[in-house]
Amino acid sequence: MESDYRYYCRRAAEERSRAARAVTAEARQRHVELASLFASKAARYVEPENQFAR
Repeated sequence: MESDYRYYCRRAAEERSRAARAVTAEARQRHVELASLFASKAARYVEPENQFAR
């Protein structure tokens, strides 16, 4: 099962891609907002594989 961290990172990347391909300014802005939301949610998590990499 996909972790929350990976899900939010993937969704942020998808929304950034959709923003780049958006036809209207309104659609582009909405995708940018969603990308920012998902990126901020991903930032709350520490990816398990990187947890001890220091």
